[in-house]
Amino acid sequence: MKAAIIEIKGLQKSFDKNRVLCGVNLSVQEGEIFALLGSNGAGKTTIIKILSTLLSADKGTVYVNGFNVATESTSVRNAISLTGQFAAVDEILTGRENLQLIAQLRNVPNPVQLADKLIEQFGLGDAAHRRVSTYSGGMIRKLDIAMSLIGNPKVIFLDEPTTGLDPEARQEVWKTVKELASSGTTILLTTQYLEEAEQLADTIAILHGGQIIANGTLQELKKLLPPVKKEYIEKQPSLEDIFFAITNSKESK
Repeated sequence: MKAAIIEIKGLQKSFDKNRVLCGVNLSVQEGEIFALLGSNGAGKTTIIKILSTLLSADKGTVYVNGFNVATESTSVRNAISLTGQFAAVDEILTGRENLQLIAQLRNVPNPVQLADKLIEQFGLGDAAHRRVSTYSGGMIRKLDIAMSLIGNPKVIFLDEPTTGLDPEARQEVWKTVKELASSGTTILLTTQYLEEAEQLADTIAILHGGQIIANGTLQELKKLLPPVKKEYIEKQPSLEDIFFAITNSKESK
């Protein structure tokens, strides 16, 4: 079994009187795609902000790549990259200029060569010289993810990476995420799209009511449901079936 690269124990966070996280426990293994699944307002982005040192926890311990997020924030930042819900690109610059700028800000050697490598890797060659304002939504998101790779982070946080994208662009991002994971990068993504978690994730955690109420592989989560119904054919449950069954059972208690 691979070592855990992210460890969360007893994480709590409130905003005024609104308690968002109520003792979250989570472990992400090195090199996997981990999907944090939940409805809008469930606290997914709050967890990402705490993991990436943008927000302080009220209680609990959080470690990323062996470093305590609260006391070793600089070491954590050196090991991670964050792609938020809204692309952090400069639309006035070209795609190549965006990549070179981030490489220079991170003091990466040979920024021009690195930009060329990422442009080829992400299939942006035809658009590299164009201003980002002319890009499609899928192209902007691919550029945003390419920028997040600069500096060779061990962990990449993708906060709802396909929100607002059309189906074709979403497929492009999924392909990119899978390719990143195949190279050994650990990816923690948040999503409210059940199909996205089903397609991408090695492990899925469901965040509901401020806590992780289920955690495991898709096959393990399927075992939480009653036996499949047998009619003319055997119907296997989808992740959507699992999600609503688990969250509804928690609310009924």
